[in-house]
Amino acid sequence: MKKKPVNAMEVARVAKVSQSTVSRVFTPGSNVSEKTKRKVLEVAKELGYRPNALARGLIMNKTNIVGLAMRDMENPFYHEVLGKFTKGLRDKGYHVLFVYTENDEIQQEEITQFLEYSVEGVIVTDAYLSSKVVTQLHENNIPVILFNRYSKDVPCYSVSCDNYAAARQIASYLYEQGYRKMAYITGRTNTSTSQDRQRGFCEFLQEKGIEPMIEEGDYTYEKAYDAAIRLLKRREVPDVIFGANDITALGAMDAAGAMGLSVPNDIAVVGFDNIKMASWPSHELTTWEQPVDEMIELTIDTLLNEMKIEVVEPVSKLVSGHLIERGTTRKKI
Repeated sequence: MKKKPVNAMEVARVAKVSQSTVSRVFTPGSNVSEKTKRKVLEVAKELGYRPNALARGLIMNKTNIVGLAMRDMENPFYHEVLGKFTKGLRDKGYHVLFVYTENDEIQQEEITQFLEYSVEGVIVTDAYLSSKVVTQLHENNIPVILFNRYSKDVPCYSVSCDNYAAARQIASYLYEQGYRKMAYITGRTNTSTSQDRQRGFCEFLQEKGIEPMIEEGDYTYEKAYDAAIRLLKRREVPDVIFGANDITALGAMDAAGAMGLSVPNDIAVVGFDNIKMASWPSHELTTWEQPVDEMIELTIDTLLNEMKIEVVEPVSKLVSGHLIERGTTRKKI
């Protein structure tokens, strides 16, 4: 016969405290004396008590759950981001309700999950969020923050890399290296991330009298490969390709190889993100490193602060990164 699990009421009875005290002991950040906390934890261990997070949330009117919406799980960058967010929130005493959205825009049924589980805040990475959805969440006192992008159309905080400044520095670096026939393979054209990278890259070059070649991608290897093939079949072939992210750059590298070109002798390639694959000996990709840990910490701290106070005017916060120079731009003698 299956043993009935011990509940908080039994722990409270044996420890001779109230049930709400037991709940506070297992709620991070709650005000409980060390003596009481030690006593409750000892009793809980003896009885084999495991707190029920949802039940405790009903009692305390605080679930300690943060919703996280993500679309591009195939991109190693976001796979890493998911793990770091989960750990970072857990260290702050929060659980993550992860929602994978298959569409560009977050759907109503996905928002319903956040509402049903009474999440205390929502982090959105690469999925599109309409102002209608943000309003719906705000009406339920659920703050929202965008990670790695921003939107002028939705009233919420955002934390992202300064993509415009980064792309200008990439263009400057390539110009100083002597490259002149430059190309950019975009990400999804409806994202601030790809738009800012394209704008920064192109504006710097145009100031130098150079009109870069542009091909559309969508942050995927397949689309990047095809875009690079189109670039390499042009009458004037670029001498460097800047990919909107590292996966795009890796697709461009393989396309160059398929066309019989050597990287970096015949054509240079630069990426963005500095995913782990970028440093592999078979790739040695020059790329821009986003300060992911700093961005995630800032996102979590901003959201938790927003959950405590009523924010009037959302702010977009930008952080810098730095160039990682590797073998895809160093011409061999």
